Amino acid sequence: MKTGTLKQILLITDGCSNQGEDPIAVSALAKEQGITVNVIGVMEQDVIDDQGLREIENIALSGGGVSQVVYAQQLSQTVQMVTRKAMTQTLQGVVNKELQQILGGSQTVEDLPPDKRGEVMEVVDELGEKVELEVLILVDTSASMKHKLPTVKEAILDLSLSLNARSGDNHFSVFVFPGKKNDVEKLLDWTPRLESLTSIFSKLTTGGITPTGPALREALSSFKKKRSLRSLISRDDEQYFEESV
Repeated sequence: MKTGTLKQILLITDGCSNQGEDPIAVSALAKEQGITVNVIGVMEQDVIDDQGLREIENIALSGGGVSQVVYAQQLSQTVQMVTRKAMTQTLQGVVNKELQQILGGSQTVEDLPPDKRGEVMEVVDELGEKVELEVLILVDTSASMKHKLPTVKEAILDLSLSLNARSGDNHFSVFVFPGKKNDVEKLLDWTPRLESLTSIFSKLTTGGITPTGPALREALSSFKKKRSLRSLISRDDEQYFEESV
């Protein structure tokens, strides 16, 4: 069974976007391109408004991902849980497609007898350990996130440790929004290691606006650039030029 590479955007935010295009529409575009969008809403002392909550749920829904709202203190375990849950959900979708081809009709894992379902879920778990994973972490650095950033840094490093225990390859990238000069700023280009974040996060500044849509759009283009670069490295020049045209 060929699963390819699982691609995820992990958006960490605490509220409503207020600049640029609609993040829900961009999230739907990501799903079309095979990239899952997961959203973690970080709240403090029960403060997250209904509009923010709806946006968090709808971005994940349109991006085929998982959403969760948590207190800042619980962020570390939530980041790991959401990433893993989204991996399982995506892999289960791949397995369901295979089942439908083998068995015909609209059979899914849930339709199987309990013993068979257990066997299939073991395969899903095993794939989750071995499949190549690309996670672009997108962090809201608007003014209201200022006190939450140290917790965000810890959560990302914990995620790195958790995922590096897998046998499959991981690649991470980190973007923040708003950036110093633009709507979005790349903090860390694609890398298998996240330890270098420690020095970067201490220099982060927080701003007022929340351009979530443009940030998601930039995240999508980063996946495309990575794919083009991979084609170039593999010396498949024709494919590279086709993608670049």
